[in-house]
Amino acid sequence: MTRRRKPKINWPTVAAALVQHVDHGALHPTAMLRAFAEYRRETRRGGRPSRWALAFSSGADSLALLLIFWAEGLGRWGRDFVVLHFNHRLRGKAADTDEKFCHDVCAALGVKFVAGKWRTAPKKASEAAARAARHEFFGREMKKRKIRMLWLAHQQDDIAESMLMRLARGSGTGGLAAPRPVQALGDGRLHLRPMLTLKKAEIVAALKKAGAAWREDASNATDDHFRNRVRRRVLPAWAKAAGRDALAGAALSRELLDEDDAALEAWLDALRPLDRRGRLNLGPLAGKPRALVRRALHRWLLAVRPDTDLSRHGFNQLLAAVERGSDTRFSLGAKGFAVVHRGRLVFRKA
Repeated sequence: MTRRRKPKINWPTVAAALVQHVDHGALHPTAMLRAFAEYRRETRRGGRPSRWALAFSSGADSLALLLIFWAEGLGRWGRDFVVLHFNHRLRGKAADTDEKFCHDVCAALGVKFVAGKWRTAPKKASEAAARAARHEFFGREMKKRKIRMLWLAHQQDDIAESMLMRLARGSGTGGLAAPRPVQALGDGRLHLRPMLTLKKAEIVAALKKAGAAWREDASNATDDHFRNRVRRRVLPAWAKAAGRDALAGAALSRELLDEDDAALEAWLDALRPLDRRGRLNLGPLAGKPRALVRRALHRWLLAVRPDTDLSRHGFNQLLAAVERGSDTRFSLGAKGFAVVHRGRLVFRKA
């Protein structure tokens, strides 16, 4: 008895069907407005707008984003974008099959496809290490192709998962406001997440109606990683206990936290306590809320970049010294000291 082959998917047809259920109007307005603003700015200069990059893992979320962008792009922003796929090489043949699936979808759509591989992948990698390797690949390819904007397929479930995970670590507004619809990186690149307005169940239902198929990462069905445990065990129980749309509530909280975070950043910008020599002037911070002083200290540490593994307890001790403003010499490890003197915080080498 011969096994019947699955019918070949007509991906342009599936893309056209998908946007009947999820069109660009359902995407996050902040991400879309920022993208169009960048597009128009480059067009007004008389040059050709830079290409966009889109991350495609082979899963349902990134497949939906790719299909929507391809179907809607013809009359709105064009189809001149690059699809980036990173093979983490952590699941053997399954990872290679994911890569082939992504290649075949892009070939059917006529979209440029670029794949990268984690050459030094360890046998067991943490989620953070895998993410760092993936984004290093994204950054390298974008720099090589002079691409500024990368589209990522995070959705509302990801917001709730990230929020619960970061609450366990004691994150502040900056951490709890992630993932953001628009994330500006220090090197001028932008990460855009237009699907934060959609739930995973909505995306999957729309894909099924359109006749799409996608790849499921078998490791997501295990409890090996913290995110998996939150997704599989915590999130369903939390949503059930809430008795309401908890995912939408988490998304709203993320928006409000992002607004508060931006307000504090703007306030700190206006005070300008950090000078060009990397000194933190404490005068403008006197009498200000601790949240503002904490941010100023974080900025100072990023500016001077001392080679230190300052713990949370150590940071809070230094924060208290900065708030007192009295002369202090605080060890930042073998390389140097944080010194408070004459109303300034400076870094002194050992």
